[in-house]
Amino acid sequence: MAVIEVVKYDGSADVFAWRYPNQELGTWTQLIVNETQEAILFKGGKALDAFQAGRHTLSTANIPFLQEIVNLPFGGRSPFTAEVWYVNKIHSLDVKWGTTTPLQLQDPKYQIIVTVRSFGQFGLQIEDARKFLTKLIGTLPVFDKDAMIRHFRGVLMMNIKELISSYLIFKKISILEISAYMSEISKHIEERIGPIFAEFGIRILNFFIDSINIPDDDPATARLKEALAKRAEMDILGYTYQQERTFDTLEGAARNEGSGSANVMGAGIGLGMGFGIGGAMGNQVSGLAGQLNVGGEYNKTCPQCRTMNRQDAQFCISCGHSYAAAPTGAQEVQCNNCGRNFPASANFCLHCGDPNNACEKCGADNPQDASRCMKCGHSLKGNPCRQCGEEVDPAAKFCPNCGTGMALKCGSCQHEVKPGQKFCLECGHKLID
Repeated sequence: MAVIEVVKYDGSADVFAWRYPNQELGTWTQLIVNETQEAILFKGGKALDAFQAGRHTLSTANIPFLQEIVNLPFGGRSPFTAEVWYVNKIHSLDVKWGTTTPLQLQDPKYQIIVTVRSFGQFGLQIEDARKFLTKLIGTLPVFDKDAMIRHFRGVLMMNIKELISSYLIFKKISILEISAYMSEISKHIEERIGPIFAEFGIRILNFFIDSINIPDDDPATARLKEALAKRAEMDILGYTYQQERTFDTLEGAARNEGSGSANVMGAGIGLGMGFGIGGAMGNQVSGLAGQLNVGGEYNKTCPQCRTMNRQDAQFCISCGHSYAAAPTGAQEVQCNNCGRNFPASANFCLHCGDPNNACEKCGADNPQDASRCMKCGHSLKGNPCRQCGEEVDPAAKFCPNCGTGMALKCGSCQHEVKPGQKFCLECGHKLID
């Protein structure tokens, strides 16, 4: 029977536990333990003594259990059978993890199904070598980093999936915004899995999520990114998706040379060129679309901002203008430039191209620089403050710029009246205190 003289382990740092292959030992055997290691002797499946860093001689003087298990009449070199385990207690900070399959979740902001995957790393240290060996290792000859990930993959994935889902679903965070919360999610996962690892003598040093992302080939996400990029482009250029669809429809009608609307379209675009390109062009074309009933039910023009709305709309979808306050009398108005009639819903005169500057009160067309309606006297641009010249709402009693009190005016003809008057001296309208 052989007698082991020296026992030591100088293997890879990725190995957390290693069993010396030969179990035949004897008194006076030299046991060498490095600084980052701890050695434990097992006999009959029980952990008996632990050895810290240094050089140790196996003898009955410093290992009490040998006195009980070893018979000594062997010339001072008594052979016995025992297992020597080395536990690596170094700080291992690069244990990798990742979701094996993507998570199927519904984005709470855009209501689409997305596939989410995540990966990162964490650090750990074997804190209680005896608990680690007795609860986790069993009969394995070696326990390395890969074995550690296999043993705890279920615990990791359960908590990672649960927390990512919680942030997306319960906290209403879009998958495109979740990267801003990775540090917070990492801390919560570390707090969750820390006690579980501690039951096996392992201490979690840190936990990091490197990425929470969506596969590049996911079709739903690709469409979402395209839509967001398109919306950003529209915001920069200053038009909406509805207006873009109107442009496409108008362009299609213009290409159809056989249709009657194509001629009107060409004339409208030609007139619109005279008023500039960009936002003005968008307003003119939107008006034409309303006249031609392009786009089905979106054919009601807002008199305030010229945005096309549904026929049954009570308020403008762009500026909030109330249609209830809009004039509902004549279907046609007289152009202030050429004197000919044109539809009240048009943005400009169909005969001379002059823009329709409609009065909100009576609907009459006015010159672009008019401050009051030529028909009813309603203020189009507000009343100028006599102190600073700021345009002030006719209903305001004080100037919002300098605080000067505004002169009292008749609500019908806007003629100035004196305090205490009961009727307007200009039109006889009854005044309200």
